[in-house]
Amino acid sequence: MEESRNHSRSEQDALGAKDIPAAAYYGIHTARAMDNFPVSGRAVNAHLIHSMVLVKKAAALAHLKLNTYPAEIAQSIVQACDELLAGGYKEQFTVDALQGGAGTSTNMNVNEVIANRANELMGGVLGEYSRVNPLDHVNCCQSTNDVYPTALRIAAIARVRQLSQAFASLQEAFQEKEQEFADVLKLGRTELMDALPMTAGQGFGAYAKAIARDRWRLYKVEERLREVNIGATAIGTGLNAPQKYTFYITDLLQDLTGYGLARSEYPMDSTQNMDVFVEVSGLLKAASVNLLKISGDLRLLASGPTGGFGELELPAVQVGSSIMPGKVNPVIAEMTGLVAMRVIANDTAVTMAAAAGQLELNAFMPLIADALLESLEILTNVVRLFEDRCVRGIVIHADRCRELVETSAVLATALVSHIGYEKSAAIAKQAKQEGKTVRQVLMEMQILPEAQIDKILSLY
Repeated sequence: MEESRNHSRSEQDALGAKDIPAAAYYGIHTARAMDNFPVSGRAVNAHLIHSMVLVKKAAALAHLKLNTYPAEIAQSIVQACDELLAGGYKEQFTVDALQGGAGTSTNMNVNEVIANRANELMGGVLGEYSRVNPLDHVNCCQSTNDVYPTALRIAAIARVRQLSQAFASLQEAFQEKEQEFADVLKLGRTELMDALPMTAGQGFGAYAKAIARDRWRLYKVEERLREVNIGATAIGTGLNAPQKYTFYITDLLQDLTGYGLARSEYPMDSTQNMDVFVEVSGLLKAASVNLLKISGDLRLLASGPTGGFGELELPAVQVGSSIMPGKVNPVIAEMTGLVAMRVIANDTAVTMAAAAGQLELNAFMPLIADALLESLEILTNVVRLFEDRCVRGIVIHADRCRELVETSAVLATALVSHIGYEKSAAIAKQAKQEGKTVRQVLMEMQILPEAQIDKILSLY
């Protein structure tokens, strides 16, 4: 019994007492959340925690200016926050990512860890909050309902910027391939059937344009994320948050983040309505649609190499089979596709969670945060890998491309403006039936001079 007491401490809340590990920097609210939400086995996203600590630091600095409580308390909170921002005490953030309570457990986990470390810095003992209190000091003039959305916006801005930069680099890689393959004639396809000839460079140019739109859309959406509701407190009315505090903390967050954050013009709106996050998630979905399509195209064009299209060769990054020697699979393109699928699925979660908000608060913000930040992270990672380990190493098989063009009956399309649709169709049919090229059939029929045939079928 004595040994058990040495390894735990008792904390009290409105529901009663609870034993907490003696060395834990979290407190009773976190411990209850750990008991209540053992769901996914995943902790809250580290970027969200980091942003929440930034908000707590800004709040303490604002209170230092306002003399809300003794300066030594504010300074100890700031120091504790700096230690957390430097990467310390990560293991103390223990609440499951999927939690009830609109993020209150995450906010309290942050409050408790900061308060306990600040107490320690002031010579106090873990779990004794007589010097620094998680609520009266760390959470002073705040509510989960303004801290959490503000922190999520800050975390999202950082990730959106990284993703936009990754897309800009991928766009550049496709543009370089557009130039590299500008003179390689290949067969275009519609509905997986032979269509008009094109250059391989044109195909990569089309990919570059799609990625450019994704990059630009993400760049612009940051404008909506910059409007924060800090100071709104519980429902957007700002109760218990003096106006000077709200101005100070917003300015301090601008300085700490380097982002052009602005106070919400109508805090009640940004406290309860989550459509901005739906907008961001929707853009991630749109980008994922493009990545899924492009990565699928590259897999198809590189298929074979003997039994498929064989027009492209993707970089070989690992052995492809445990039973078939020599087999190499397009694993980077496949990974890109499956990450895109995950982001599309996450968008559904964000959409449903945002729509499920009621009256003055959305209780499902933890799901929005978890899904959105995961999408931003995995999409950024996969775009970089797709560029570095796939796109930049693509090799074109020009001879194979030209062979498919010359043996395809669709070259007859080039004849339509010279001999009409019906005659062109007949030539295409004859070429297919006899296993000849369109050029061979034209030469045999002698309906056009050889020089004109050469000019028509040169195409590029």
